Amino acid sequence: MKHKDGKPGSHPDKNSRAFPMAMMFVVLCGLSFYLGGIFCSERDKIEVKDVAKVVSSPKESSVAPLQIKSTAFPECSSDYQDYTPCTDPRRWKKYGNHRLTFMERHCPPVFERKECLVPPPEGYKPPITWPKSRDQCWYRYYDPFLILFLSFHGIIFRLNSRFEIQCLPGISWNARLKMLVSLILPCGPGFRNVPYDWINKQKSNQNWLRKEGEKFLFPGGGTMFPRGVGAYVDLMQDLIPEMKDGTIRTAIDTGCGVASWGGDLLDRGILTVSLAPRDNHEAQVQFALERGIPAILGIISTQRLPFPSNAFDMAHCSRCLIPWTEFGGIYLLEVHRILRPGGFWVLSGPPVNYENHWRGWNTTVEEQKSDYEKLQELLTSMCFKLYDKKDDIAVWQKASDNSCYSKLTYPDAYPPKCDDSLEPDSAWYTPLRPCVVVPSPRIKKSVMESIPKWPQRLHVTPERILDVHGGSASAFKHDDSKWKIRAKHYKKLLPALGSDKIRNVMDMNTVYGGFAAAVIDDPLWVMNVVSSYAANTLPVVFDRGLIGTFHDWCEAFSTYPRTYDLLHLDGLFTAESHRCDMKYVLLEMDRILRPAGYAIIRESSYFMDAISTIARGMRWSCRGEDTEYGVEKEKILICQKKLWHSSNQSSR
Repeated sequence: MKHKDGKPGSHPDKNSRAFPMAMMFVVLCGLSFYLGGIFCSERDKIEVKDVAKVVSSPKESSVAPLQIKSTAFPECSSDYQDYTPCTDPRRWKKYGNHRLTFMERHCPPVFERKECLVPPPEGYKPPITWPKSRDQCWYRYYDPFLILFLSFHGIIFRLNSRFEIQCLPGISWNARLKMLVSLILPCGPGFRNVPYDWINKQKSNQNWLRKEGEKFLFPGGGTMFPRGVGAYVDLMQDLIPEMKDGTIRTAIDTGCGVASWGGDLLDRGILTVSLAPRDNHEAQVQFALERGIPAILGIISTQRLPFPSNAFDMAHCSRCLIPWTEFGGIYLLEVHRILRPGGFWVLSGPPVNYENHWRGWNTTVEEQKSDYEKLQELLTSMCFKLYDKKDDIAVWQKASDNSCYSKLTYPDAYPPKCDDSLEPDSAWYTPLRPCVVVPSPRIKKSVMESIPKWPQRLHVTPERILDVHGGSASAFKHDDSKWKIRAKHYKKLLPALGSDKIRNVMDMNTVYGGFAAAVIDDPLWVMNVVSSYAANTLPVVFDRGLIGTFHDWCEAFSTYPRTYDLLHLDGLFTAESHRCDMKYVLLEMDRILRPAGYAIIRESSYFMDAISTIARGMRWSCRGEDTEYGVEKEKILICQKKLWHSSNQSSR
């Protein structure tokens, strides 16, 4: 080969070219390694300095407080005044009728969530205080002076569920309507704390409640206790002496009506969770909570109730119309699961005492006899025994030990024993299964015969605390002492706590029920909520003689709006903000909190500014306070929800 000038050219040696390139590569790698080492060492020095700064100055946080943009939330339309997002009748048609599945929890998807404030009914009035509220609540009130004024001005209307205006000579319809709007709307035509009277119309002959003037009165009647709930419970106590001596402390009432049974038991030292779906009665649970009686929306259908196994001391059904023997007895199997070993199941109504009542039940005596025999056979197969029976009440007791359950291992046994694939306490969207949950043999001190009587059991360390990671007797005692100090501090910050202004209380993320135990002597009750994503401490709560439920705060709670006087949370956002949007949790708190109700928010200082910003957008008034120890990393917000009236804006 030649160059273009014709001179011969030499070929350079390939090895001679590769050597300098290799050397250059080695030099560059070494230089990069050296520079990288310098950079990394300097970065490590900076990080160490930051950590040292945090340690040496505890009052200065290395993370700036969370800041969010201020937003004023609009009002929902007035037809959302009784909005229950996860049990919304507007959505029922989307779900099946089989076993009333449509009445279970079906929460709206994220894109359908409401970002508005649920308005109170027009003319809402603060509830009657306890204990008067047990016997009466506001329905509707009309100002007699307003009526007289309107009458003089030519507007006559009959007070009914709606206004009916009659013509008088000399005044046009247009003038009448304008006058009606201008005079009625600013002051409200009447209070409607419980805006439904369907249950009054349907059940008035059974003395459930009675509408009298501006109030609903609760005389204590019921379908199965025509002589009054007091006489009914007296007979029950004669059959179950354990109701008198503190052995029985917690109960659940399935299909609770207006919760008169649970209300009566409060005076007898028994704390009852009244359970009912949002059905055509419209407001069973709303009536109960308006009266100051613990209640929650729920139904035994296709999913477990949100309670742990072996929780309640007693379960009750007074003509609750649950088909106990249908679908393989699956509903009764759920009662068995949540009932403590040695606990009692009480049934009044069909088919009990069918010999005397079958004619009134639109059936035949043969059918009712067959139903009773099926029920007795099913209960026996689940290790229940008939404890006592008199008149319209029959009582069965769940086996105290596990010897009876050995028969469930037989090949043809029904119902069979549940296998170990499903945790007995798993109860959040957990399907019902047609099998018997056999109590753990390790539970010995939690059976009815062994558990301390009330009120001693409140402060005795439950044996099931050992099932909790990190749980121990010393941890329980420390928690108990800690909450006594905290509750005392809360009462200094919020004098209403302990007075008749606060009756219905929720501890939104309890551990062992320490706050509820600390205020046990106050005229209030506490619904203890344990996160479905947290450690399972709810059995400990029930073993103490308190009540509670599982819940996921990324969703709406199973209750009506305006049903709690006080909401308490301790580190909820610290624990759940990675899953749940703080905005929606606070909007849900606004929905279930009564106007003029309070919230005690105990949180990391990191969240306090953001919480305050959202609270202002919900028309709450809040003030920041120090904890009982005055630490900087944790603060307390004392908030109060304001009473406001809807301007009838459309929903957002």
